[in-house]
Amino acid sequence: MTKADRIGETPSELPGISGGSIRLKPQQFIHVLDNNTGVTRLEVGPQTITLRDQERVVMSPQQMTVVPPRHYCVVKNPVLRDESGQPVADTHGQIKLRYGDREIRFQQEPFPVYPGEEIEGKVQLLQVVERNQALRLRAIRDLSYTDNQNNVIHQLAGDEWLFEGPGTYIPRVEVEVIATVKAIIIKPNQALHLMARQNCTDRTGQRRRAGEEWLVREEGSYLPGVDEEVIDLIDAYVLTEQTALHLRAKRTFTDIFGRRRKAGDEWLVTIEDAEIHIPDVYEEVVGEVPITTLSDREWCIVFNPIDELGKPQLGKREVRQGRISFFLHPGEELEIPYYTDDDDSEGQPEGIRRIYVLSEQEALLLRANEAFDEGEGDQIIHRQPGDLWMISGPREYIPRVEVEVVEKRQAIPLDKNEGIYVRDVQTGELKVVSGPRAYMLSPYEELWEKDVPPIVEELLAIKNDPVSERGRYRQDGEQKSSFQRDKTRAVVFHVPQNAAVQIHDYKERTARTVFGPDLVMLGPDEAFTVLSLSGGVPKRPHVIKSLALLLGPDFMTDLFAVETADHARLQLRLSYNWYFNVDKTNQDEAAKLFQAPDFVDTACKAIASRVRGAVASVSFDEFHRNSARIIRQAVFGLDDQGHVRDEFRFRTNNLVIFNVDIQSVEPVDEETLKSLQKSVQLAIKITTDAQEAAARQDAARLEQEASPVRKAGNY
Repeated sequence: MTKADRIGETPSELPGISGGSIRLKPQQFIHVLDNNTGVTRLEVGPQTITLRDQERVVMSPQQMTVVPPRHYCVVKNPVLRDESGQPVADTHGQIKLRYGDREIRFQQEPFPVYPGEEIEGKVQLLQVVERNQALRLRAIRDLSYTDNQNNVIHQLAGDEWLFEGPGTYIPRVEVEVIATVKAIIIKPNQALHLMARQNCTDRTGQRRRAGEEWLVREEGSYLPGVDEEVIDLIDAYVLTEQTALHLRAKRTFTDIFGRRRKAGDEWLVTIEDAEIHIPDVYEEVVGEVPITTLSDREWCIVFNPIDELGKPQLGKREVRQGRISFFLHPGEELEIPYYTDDDDSEGQPEGIRRIYVLSEQEALLLRANEAFDEGEGDQIIHRQPGDLWMISGPREYIPRVEVEVVEKRQAIPLDKNEGIYVRDVQTGELKVVSGPRAYMLSPYEELWEKDVPPIVEELLAIKNDPVSERGRYRQDGEQKSSFQRDKTRAVVFHVPQNAAVQIHDYKERTARTVFGPDLVMLGPDEAFTVLSLSGGVPKRPHVIKSLALLLGPDFMTDLFAVETADHARLQLRLSYNWYFNVDKTNQDEAAKLFQAPDFVDTACKAIASRVRGAVASVSFDEFHRNSARIIRQAVFGLDDQGHVRDEFRFRTNNLVIFNVDIQSVEPVDEETLKSLQKSVQLAIKITTDAQEAAARQDAARLEQEASPVRKAGNY
């Protein structure tokens, strides 16, 4: 078999083979290159081609391209055709091509691809544009075409337009498809916000400038134009009788109601204007405003109320009283009161106040913020800014805009043992008001708080009898009382029976003494004299804190050491009975009670000093045998007749010591203690032996008396 026969039998042989014959079936083609002329020709079947020696197959047999109905394909570098549609060849017979160009071929007979032509992609189905859809097209070079109405349209490179459905889009090489545009459905109570990309005419025929925005409010589908950009789909606000819409103008424009709005203007849209409102493109929704409702028992003050033109009157105030309902316009505010009654404002919105209802024991303190005149009956009263006055009940009251309610006052009920401190704000004068009565402060009076030292607060907080509890005041580790005193209430102290309290007036620089049982009420400038007494055994300073000084009779016990002449150290425990000898009707004598800050310490030290001096002059044996006489003589002294006096009187504060009780005498030295114990034991033994001898003698005597009488001869 020859090489030519082999090639003829194998049509799908790779290109580049020369010589032989090739059989082409129907709708097949090959490209043959003549190496002598360099021309490539197209051979279409059915035929058998015998190749010359200088010819070579450059493309193996291929099937022709078939474009079905409603399909198309794109041919790159298409052949150049004459007016009759036949390919144009050059002088050498080579088919001319339109290099860099493209050609779209639609339904036709199967066709071969000429040398140099290329099928770009695959055969594609023509694009069907549905209803409410469009293709956005752009011209990549100048072109002219005829539309459906036989109008010749010229497009320049870069122009864009829409191909709207329904229809089948026939592609052109001068046009590229940018995107598919779908219509937007505008439902009821909706609007479409659009913006112009460039100067254009919208679908309603209105001229739009580049950057201009507008709304499409018609219900249904809307297909945006090629120069229209969709910003958003806006829902309408439904307005009711309870809500309004607060809007602000972004720029100067005329709204849908025909009102001219300037940039920055704010206003309300209520149900009286429209049931629904779609904000315009130049309207900014600030928020929804609820309605404000006042009952017939409520009122409020509106700050910056609007005028007839809807402009807020800055600085103006307006009183509104129920029963009404209104919306607060932009700029208007409900004034928050300086004084609010918690009971009246409970559950109410901030700024809405109830009418002041005053009982017989209540009053309102008012202050004038502006000058105004008001009439009470036939009398005209001129009020100046800052004036204070009061209105009393029973009545109802709504203040004017020029009037400020400072506070609501109630009459203060006072018992005969109660009082309050009152200060005059004009003169600064302080006074105490006591009962029994109900006291109402005047416009220029206020309650004043009286501060007392912390120790006085603690002593006043003790509810027990201060006499029986005096030893517990200010003990270490003791918890303080949680009682909180009302500082505006007068300080009251019950003076116990047989006790005295000193009260100092530091303004008048005087002092007075009050004897119990009595009730003390401190004035604004008065203070208690706090007693800080020694206590414990032995005595320690500042143990007892008290407001009342006990007058006695009472006792106190002290423990101290003494030393005899023979240097025997003893520890004495003495108890003293005392009382104050004072004339309660003489204030000068009564003032002496408090001249000694710590009478316990003073008395105990004075007595201990006398006892030490007396004991130091005697021996231990003598003191042991006559301790009671020595101590009483040392404390009370001797009169002119040499007898021991009955009392020891302190002239400074009229303290009288009328008895001394020796509770114990104990040696301090251990040797002395042993000697004393031996002496006591010896004395006990001697006494015991004497008692036993006396008992034996009595027994013997009784025994003799009980024996039989002796005979006479025996005497």
